[in-house]
Amino acid sequence: MTVKNTFIGGMTDLIVLNFLEQKDCYVYEITKAVTDLSEGLLTISQNTIYTATYKLEKENMITEYSVTVGRKRQRIYYKIEPAGREYLTKLREFYHMTFSGMEKILSKKIDDI
Repeated sequence: MTVKNTFIGGMTDLIVLNFLEQKDCYVYEITKAVTDLSEGLLTISQNTIYTATYKLEKENMITEYSVTVGRKRQRIYYKIEPAGREYLTKLREFYHMTFSGMEKILSKKIDDI
């Protein structure tokens, strides 16, 4: 049986906004950074990142702009906006609270209560 990592879907906004807080990025750059920084433990498809960026852009959390690369090619960069910074702060709080709670649950037996 193949088990799909369903946790990553819920964390995509957190990952995207975290990178955009550090610098403006394009989708492939985010995808590659996830794999590289996690040392291959996490991978996210470009389609998943595009879905997150479209949603975040629609919600005014991020904006996009294009840069000419080479002679003709346009690369779309994303930039975090103030609303995105506020949302990122909340997502980080939820992440830490959830992670801490799960660690407590997984490290104990039900007979410990």
